[in-house]
Amino acid sequence: MTATPRLADVVAVVHRRYDPVSAEPWDAVGLVCGDPAAAVRRILVAVDPVAATVDEALGLGADLLLTHHPLLLHPVSSVAATTPAGVVVHRLVSGGCALLAAHTNADVAREGVSDALAAALGLTVVGPLLPAADGTTGLGRVCTTEPTTLGAFAAHVGASLPATAHGVRVQGDAATPVRRVAVVGGSGGDALPAAAGAGVDVVVTSDLKHHVALDHRELGGPAVVDVAHFASEWPWVPSYASLLHRDLLAAGYDVEVQYSSLVTDPWTSRA
Repeated sequence: MTATPRLADVVAVVHRRYDPVSAEPWDAVGLVCGDPAAAVRRILVAVDPVAATVDEALGLGADLLLTHHPLLLHPVSSVAATTPAGVVVHRLVSGGCALLAAHTNADVAREGVSDALAAALGLTVVGPLLPAADGTTGLGRVCTTEPTTLGAFAAHVGASLPATAHGVRVQGDAATPVRRVAVVGGSGGDALPAAAGAGVDVVVTSDLKHHVALDHRELGGPAVVDVAHFASEWPWVPSYASLLHRDLLAAGYDVEVQYSSLVTDPWTSRA
């Protein structure tokens, strides 16, 4: 028999899979707003806690909006409805919807952000790119793929991820053979040296700065496919919605879990 969980019960289920202890020290994961004693019958999973996803959550009658990105990543002294974050908090509270973030703790865990990215690209994961202390989890994934070329692989990436104004940027010769791939969902500039050391042919990530990409090229690193930050992390949304529903059922809870397909990438067009 299944039961309706409290918000505190759902948070505990989420944190069993994505332990907050594994989050980066600078991160702000966990419950942002909501009454731990409140009942949760419907959850919406999304990348960003922005007005559009809040509207979607409230329109669905969701009791919890679970996002990858934190709302209050930087310290604030007020959540008055005079800032974007304050507006989000007020709308959620007045609508009876809690907000929970799973960020870098979901990046490094098994079945996390990079695993979902690899699955969306049809890659076979062979291990973490930057292993954690236990040697099994960690940031990024090293993967294999059927033999292809960089040009064909980049086109495949573009077709497999949500379309954004950013598109797909490529560093490298289109004819370069590709068999071994590193993926890092979100900003992966710091992982480029590890990718070079892992002997991959190409790295799929996002948010590469000019000088980071330039230095990587000059050092002879592997090819790079740079996509929008949102696009690299969105595959986690439907993946985790399914996992969360399964985890809640296993804990004896009957909760409807939906996911957002809204593109919340901040760029809307390119000239």
